[in-house]
Amino acid sequence: MKTLVVYAHPEPRSLNGALKDLAVSTLEGAGHEVRVSDLYAMNWKAVVDAADFGGYATEPLRVIPSSGGAYDADALTADVRAEQEKLLWADTVILQFPLWWYTMPAILKGWVDRVFSFHFAYGVGVHDDTRYGERFGEGTLLGRRAMLSVTVGGPQSHYSDRGINGPIEDLLFPIHHGILYYPGLQVLPPFVVHGADRMIGGDFEIVAKAWTDRLLTLESTEPIAFRRQNHGDYEIPSLRLKADLEVPGSQGFHLHVRG
Repeated sequence: MKTLVVYAHPEPRSLNGALKDLAVSTLEGAGHEVRVSDLYAMNWKAVVDAADFGGYATEPLRVIPSSGGAYDADALTADVRAEQEKLLWADTVILQFPLWWYTMPAILKGWVDRVFSFHFAYGVGVHDDTRYGERFGEGTLLGRRAMLSVTVGGPQSHYSDRGINGPIEDLLFPIHHGILYYPGLQVLPPFVVHGADRMIGGDFEIVAKAWTDRLLTLESTEPIAFRRQNHGDYEIPSLRLKADLEVPGSQGFHLHVRG
């Protein structure tokens, strides 16, 4: 297994840093290859601007055509090309980050914004009366798997079905479905550590054991059964889920998972 760990935390001695290190040592110890993109250590540029596209930047700047033109000409910046090459090298991608304001840190979102360029992660395939591009179960990254490893400050009850923050599955849905599944990655259930700011005593040993177990079973873990866009569940071109396929549930997450 070839695994890319994309790590987003400013403190190497943090819980996220420890989980990243444990992932590397566990997977390498099991004979797998691992690469790490440590975004803070890399001083990753988190904002998209005209400099990303060189001579292919439109005037005024339009990000989508500029991104596609630069990608097609192999003219994206070296840092972006390197991350795209890592994604194509990997068969498993792990995003390691703390949940900040109900989502990923800005530097990790900036990695997505720049690396998931037009014609690489989106805008791929034919758009016609029967297909709407190769996405949501198809796409450039098809055949690879991805998993989120997330630390959360609050207790699990706050992120439950009746918790004040909403179910953690719903909070992570935009990342799972809209970022990872969109370009073809099969998304594994997340590894979530709750109460990260209140860990004491032997708490880390318990977390480390659970994380090690997840890492060693990545290849046999069943992905989330998201519905594929072009396989009959959605009306095209409206892309509305067919009425007879809806399942009970108050959150949109459930409507996009096969029952």
